[in-house]
Amino acid sequence: MAVRGDIRNVAIVAHVDHGKTTLVNAMLQQSHVFNEREEVPDRVMDSNDLEREKGITILAKNTAVEYTGPLAEKYGHPEGITINVIDTPGHADFGGEVERGISMVDGVVLLVDASEGPLPQTRFVLRKALEAKLPVILCVNKVDRPDARIEEVVGEASDLLLGLAQDVIEEGVDLDLDSLLDLPVIYCAAKVGYASTDQPANGELPDNDNLEPLFDSIIKNIPAPEYDPDAPLQAHVANIDSSDFLGRLGLVRIYNGNLEKGKTYGLSRVDGSIENFRVSELLRTQGLDRLPVESAGPGDIVAVAGVNDIMIGETIVDPNDPRPLPLIHVDDPAISMTFGTNDSPLAGTEGKDHKLTARMIKDRLDRELIGNVSIKVLPTERPDAWEVQGRGELALAVLAEQMRREGYELTVGRPQVVTKTIDGQLCEPMESTTIDVPEEYMGTVTQLMADRKGRMESMSNHGSGWIRLQFTVPSRGLIGFRTALLSATRGTGISSSLSAGYAPWAGQIVTRQNGSMVSDRQGVATPYAMQRLQARGNFFVDPQSPVYEGQVVGVNNKPDELDVNITLAKHMTNMRSATADVLETLTPPIRMSLEESLDFANEDECVEVTPESIRVRKIILNREDWYKWRAKQRRANNNAQNAK
Repeated sequence: MAVRGDIRNVAIVAHVDHGKTTLVNAMLQQSHVFNEREEVPDRVMDSNDLEREKGITILAKNTAVEYTGPLAEKYGHPEGITINVIDTPGHADFGGEVERGISMVDGVVLLVDASEGPLPQTRFVLRKALEAKLPVILCVNKVDRPDARIEEVVGEASDLLLGLAQDVIEEGVDLDLDSLLDLPVIYCAAKVGYASTDQPANGELPDNDNLEPLFDSIIKNIPAPEYDPDAPLQAHVANIDSSDFLGRLGLVRIYNGNLEKGKTYGLSRVDGSIENFRVSELLRTQGLDRLPVESAGPGDIVAVAGVNDIMIGETIVDPNDPRPLPLIHVDDPAISMTFGTNDSPLAGTEGKDHKLTARMIKDRLDRELIGNVSIKVLPTERPDAWEVQGRGELALAVLAEQMRREGYELTVGRPQVVTKTIDGQLCEPMESTTIDVPEEYMGTVTQLMADRKGRMESMSNHGSGWIRLQFTVPSRGLIGFRTALLSATRGTGISSSLSAGYAPWAGQIVTRQNGSMVSDRQGVATPYAMQRLQARGNFFVDPQSPVYEGQVVGVNNKPDELDVNITLAKHMTNMRSATADVLETLTPPIRMSLEESLDFANEDECVEVTPESIRVRKIILNREDWYKWRAKQRRANNNAQNAK
């Protein structure tokens, strides 16, 4: 096998908020990708508006660092070494992006927070890397945190690595355990761009003021791409992008052979068929830009234009000797939501050019399937609604938010779990959840998880006033849990979860203790009515805003559902009132984001999503029809109980 020594392909993987994008930022700056006078924003790789707002990476993106420092000559390439870096998401809901990123690289840099240590997503990405037999570099980030515990975190990460390696070996993957024992460790403060191989004291910066040790470790420990000089072309499509001038682009990793602009190649489809096409443009990433090139060889990651319907997982092959590569494997979805047309009385009334029809929504969902391998779109009994399945509620909520910003109006149902029947028994997805809270809230959190059928697996106290609890809990028990956790712990609780397979159905879970306040007629919310109702609960709507029958206008203080007339107007009379000049104030309404609205919605409710508004509403708007439906549900439940 031949080797391309001037290229390294590496993925940066970690749990959410451990500093992946910040580290890539520092690597780009120290490799002089940016002009000295150019103002570089923080987290420059988070190009999506939603990513910047939420502070998380949603889409896997690639960049290329042209390393021309002293190490390039040391390793025999004085002209420079190209390091293709894949920045992957850190949230488990976007695991499909991680799997795609790992399929393109020859090794990973595992980033771990020097205080928090390995968390559920660390376990997920590390397991994926081991299953792909990729070498791992451990990078302990944020060593300058006041609560850093560097030595313990390195030990925890090493134990996790060996434990996962043993699990992977038992599943039939051939791993060399001895090589894993010699784990390269880099100590880093990505925010200031410092890295060292020497362990600093807790809370102190590394003793080196650049990232040279990290570059050295990547060049030394990540193998250069290998290829067979006699093999025909094999280029795997791992991502999709688009250009205003070139149309759809396929981001490919070339394993064997060469791609040349203007030549004709074959595209091996998902169904096994071969379709010939001509490469109209070939683009190589340099920093944050894509530059046209005439050809690309083994190990290169390039963008290819020429096929308008190229799909992830397909392979560009030699049409005379096609040898397609295996499709990218993605874990099955665990959460589903129903996306449908907006049938409320306010549909289409809030702005022009809104996309309302079922055809428009279905076309948008079909386009999402092209670039997102981790979701599925299934038909339902209704022709204007579809079941969208994904990894988690955040991933599906992000899809709904993107559609809202693109001008779509739709309704989104409450998240549901995707069940399976295993050995004749109904099973549901489970989650391994890690929760970090101050010690005084341990009992509160334990009670919250017990209500959601959670089972405590472990508890650890690092002596810093915080405690870490690990639970196994049904996935549906975590729907709406984040809001409850933040309320119960005064905003201090931190939770993260990872799929833990399937287990028998755990029974009924009651996640919301308060009922809904539902408008019983259409009209405009009046301050007069809201002043008289505010003792019954908190509102979601502003005075003078339009409401309709079946809209959830607030949350009741009690568990019961409450029908209210929020449109009641004060009747004018010619009689003076003793309280006429008394100033009455209204409590400001609760502002809920799309994710919070989905968490709040009950089984019989959904969320109306428009570019201007987010409203919780009943699925059955007519109150009389809703009461009939509820009575029917009660009879069915009573019959089921009696049958037992």
